[in-house]
Amino acid sequence: MRAEELVIDPVALEIFRSAMTAVAEEMGASLARSSYSPNIKERLDFSCALFDHTGRMVAQAAHIPAHLGSMPDSVATAIQQFPDFAPGDTVVLNDPFLGGNHLPDITMVSPIFVDLDGEQRLVGFAANRAHHADVGGMSPGSMPIATEIYQEGIIIPPIKLWERGELNRAAMALILRNVRTPEERRGDLAAQLAANRTGIRRVQELVSRYGLAQFRALCDALIAYAERITRATIAGIPDGVYRFTDYLDDDGVSEQPVPITATVTVQGSEMVVDFTGSAPERPGSINAVETVTKSAVYYVVRCLMPEDAPMNHGAFVPVRVIAPAGTVVNARPPRPVAGGNVETSQRIVDVVFGSLAQALPDVIPAASQGTMNNLTAGGIDPRSGRPFAYYETMGGGMGARPGLDGISGVHVHMSNTMNTPVEAFEYAYPMRITRYQLRDGSGGAGAARGGNGLIREILFLTESDVTLLTERRRLAPWGLHGGEPGSPGENVLQRASGETVRLRGKHRFTAQPGDRLTIHTPGGGGWGAAPASGR
Repeated sequence: MRAEELVIDPVALEIFRSAMTAVAEEMGASLARSSYSPNIKERLDFSCALFDHTGRMVAQAAHIPAHLGSMPDSVATAIQQFPDFAPGDTVVLNDPFLGGNHLPDITMVSPIFVDLDGEQRLVGFAANRAHHADVGGMSPGSMPIATEIYQEGIIIPPIKLWERGELNRAAMALILRNVRTPEERRGDLAAQLAANRTGIRRVQELVSRYGLAQFRALCDALIAYAERITRATIAGIPDGVYRFTDYLDDDGVSEQPVPITATVTVQGSEMVVDFTGSAPERPGSINAVETVTKSAVYYVVRCLMPEDAPMNHGAFVPVRVIAPAGTVVNARPPRPVAGGNVETSQRIVDVVFGSLAQALPDVIPAASQGTMNNLTAGGIDPRSGRPFAYYETMGGGMGARPGLDGISGVHVHMSNTMNTPVEAFEYAYPMRITRYQLRDGSGGAGAARGGNGLIREILFLTESDVTLLTERRRLAPWGLHGGEPGSPGENVLQRASGETVRLRGKHRFTAQPGDRLTIHTPGGGGWGAAPASGR
């Protein structure tokens, strides 16, 4: 009996769905436990997913939205590049123009084979993507104020880093020679491999339990189920055409705001999101590649779906994204893209939500902080005499929702990481956290109040090369239906000499011992007009 002819019981499908999701979650646990860098071990800046033998995503863990909506493109690239996968192969890549996000995000793809009557049969792929704290480039942390992608770090096209279980030592040496912290990178890459091997073992066990035909039928049914839920969600949105424009503060090179426009067309159970009218690609590093733009749109649609809905290839089918080539939402080589994944993706979410607020006024929240507040720093650690590279994103205010205040001090939308705990931060880096608190009053007023941002103050103990890649420093997160905007963020450097310097949102500088950097993250917008007494 062919897989498509098998009858799938709904209970069996839910059990299978839970099993596949659990495998992806276990992959993530393996990656976190065995990684070296605080960014992966503590902040959990990674994502894991499982794909069928054709490259369709079947299940994912609840990790980073910016990764999970775009990882299918990396898997598709790996399959196209290596149609001759064998057991023990593992492909790595980070090229943003071949399915990646930005260079620090390294994707690892491993085929899953099972032995059936002495024949190795491909049943799927295990994949994960992790943000490495440094992949080379012009500044530590590899999130620079760049003008071309070559300044952002080493570009890894799809390569078999492991072939039939054997490490390609020359390729590994090439990667490690181009980064500032090679031992940390080696450890994190090994952790990614361990995560995929965990996924391979668990899927092999599932195939053994169900049989290959039933396994494939369940994958098909799970994807079809996600598509049905997505179509039902879109069908609940009134048909129409909805437009919204929002702006990035600047591109880090010029001071000009960067418009992003979305036109959302809803017709029946399908949605088209068209970014025609958005700014041309910029000289600075806020350009997004097409896969990041698609990922942000998919995230918005997923937010509208029931909380327990599966997220897989089926959820992408009813949604079409038009991102004109050569614009800030679909940049071409060799444009820099480090900030496109972390900052422009957030603004894409804002404009799609802003469009849908016209169709669903009692559902869509006000704008959240709209930035990941990226901070990188590096230098020589005086405790060891070796280079260090630090990367972190920071939470802020969530936008208020109909009848509910926004949450304070959280990562929002395309993020979903943790902070680096103070103890882990100070153990790993020659810096100290001297202040860490909520930024009271930064959320926008309204019938429901926006969440407050954060204040994080860092004391430098050694000379450090520091880069800020932040947004919503000039243009505030908007409120909805009479709600007030949230407070913009602010970056302040207090020199050891006593001088106070207010820094641009995108800025690179050298910190000296005794300098303090204070980052005030934005608050979320308010929702609804505040009562007369104020709120």
